[in-house]
Amino acid sequence: MRTVAVALAAVCLSIVSAPAVAGNVVPPGAAFGAYASSRAYTEQISSTFYLPMRDGVRLAMTVSRPARNGKAIEGRFPVIWHHSLSATQEPNDGTGPFSGGFRSMPQLTDFGYVVVQVARRGNGQSFGERRGYHDRNEAQDAYDVTQWLAGQPWSDGKVGIYGCSNTGDAALHAVSMRPPALKAAFMGCFSWHKYDAFRRGGIFAQWGTGPARTVEEDMKQKAVDADPQKTLLRQAAEEHQRSTPLFEMWKGMPYRDSYSPLVASRFWAEGSAAHYADQIRRSGVALYVVGGWMDELRDQGLITFLNVPGSRIVIGPWKHCANDDFPLVEEAHRFFDEHLKGIDTGLRNAPPIHYFVQNAGTAGEWRSAAAWPDAAGTLTSFGLGADGTLGGKAGAGSPRALDIKYDVACPDPGSGPFAQPCHVPGAGISYAGKPLDAETEVTGSGVADLWVSADAADANLFAYLEDVAPDGTIRVITEGRQKASLRKTAEAPWRLPAGVPWHRGFAEDAEPLVPGTPVRLTFELMPTSWVFKPGHRIQITVTGADYRERARDKAALATSVRIYSDRARLSAVMLPIVSRK
Repeated sequence: MRTVAVALAAVCLSIVSAPAVAGNVVPPGAAFGAYASSRAYTEQISSTFYLPMRDGVRLAMTVSRPARNGKAIEGRFPVIWHHSLSATQEPNDGTGPFSGGFRSMPQLTDFGYVVVQVARRGNGQSFGERRGYHDRNEAQDAYDVTQWLAGQPWSDGKVGIYGCSNTGDAALHAVSMRPPALKAAFMGCFSWHKYDAFRRGGIFAQWGTGPARTVEEDMKQKAVDADPQKTLLRQAAEEHQRSTPLFEMWKGMPYRDSYSPLVASRFWAEGSAAHYADQIRRSGVALYVVGGWMDELRDQGLITFLNVPGSRIVIGPWKHCANDDFPLVEEAHRFFDEHLKGIDTGLRNAPPIHYFVQNAGTAGEWRSAAAWPDAAGTLTSFGLGADGTLGGKAGAGSPRALDIKYDVACPDPGSGPFAQPCHVPGAGISYAGKPLDAETEVTGSGVADLWVSADAADANLFAYLEDVAPDGTIRVITEGRQKASLRKTAEAPWRLPAGVPWHRGFAEDAEPLVPGTPVRLTFELMPTSWVFKPGHRIQITVTGADYRERARDKAALATSVRIYSDRARLSAVMLPIVSRK
């Protein structure tokens, strides 16, 4: 056992309980009010050990308890836990150094919580094999761990869970199992449906590797207390090598209904929280969703919010699992105090939506709303004019030709979930509007509505919404993508933001292109909130390749695409324009 002194701000800051006014602008300096909760402890004591599951697989666990003078405090406390890739919060767990807030959750022992880290089976110090990624084996483990935590002598029987990225997914899958002791879940940057997260628009881009560590990499982790020679850790590491290779599994499932022989499952369904939506809604577990406007999964968190009544969401100007200077731990503290300790923190009366409007004013501003349709703008159509302008008219001329550059590179590339869309001069066709006379706010999900033809049976299309400054500097604000052969739309089985099309993406829905024949593609531009300043121009750029694509099969894709803007086939985009009167 070891004693660790930890510190947390004595006064916790949190979002104020503002009136539930649609798109309410929070005055400067008042975005975050004071949530006072006295610190009861200044030390914690932690122990690590193995907990056997129903099938004998041993999961590694770290339990951190409030302490004083090097000894754990006697008594019962609510428990918060994290279903992670290690029991010791290693940097490569997926929430690493980019998620300072989430990594600091163990500090909540200061305020009378037991905080627990559990390595998922087949990962970290735990034994077993990872069959898929958030499969029902892991979900059943989450149920068993939750109920075990509730029954310990240091537990008061009320349990919460938290996580971001892969651990955010794990938290939502725990909710889907409806363990009686689970009362609250605080989750960031996760997927509602894995197909839409990993193969957005049917295109395998940005995501796709997952944890795939060697024995040597696993051996660098800290072992549990009873394994000082790392004998058990090596046994566990060797078992991990029999895990399903996730990249191969995802690459081998091009359709939403694809069957993977690697896991003997239609895994997009099995591993997606969306398929357990009714269980999640019936669980009664309070949900708090955290998202970022520069995170690939921002639409997934918003869709979760729309489909689970009573949930809350905060969306900031952040990348994946980042929170900059936002007091994330303090907000989680307030949330857990409300739902695990029964303290009236004012949270229940606060608007359920808080979002950051980027570029508003001098540095952006926080706003609150009672419902996402209230916050989002009205979809307004802008034609991709025959003259190459945004908001232009149809013409009788020839379509614009896009010769696709598959060696496209970004001058400032990111990696994995932190990679951002990038404007590459000469790699796409751009449609720019006139310089703006006044500020124009875009908040919500846009829609690309393109008429295209290609010289092959398929093409990948990307559309970027961009801000062009007077000096010519271009910033990508948001983006969408769609594989042409999977253009068929259908009624979504869950609620989506207003006007957003849904593609079922089953194998039987695939419709190869006939070379030279125009077809219509409609797809979402992922949600954002951005103010375009006077003198700037709104621009749409369409490309046929993106540096984030994974396992691209160039032989099956077009080398040239044409974009139509004639009277019968006017390509357009619809942007959610906000009117502030």
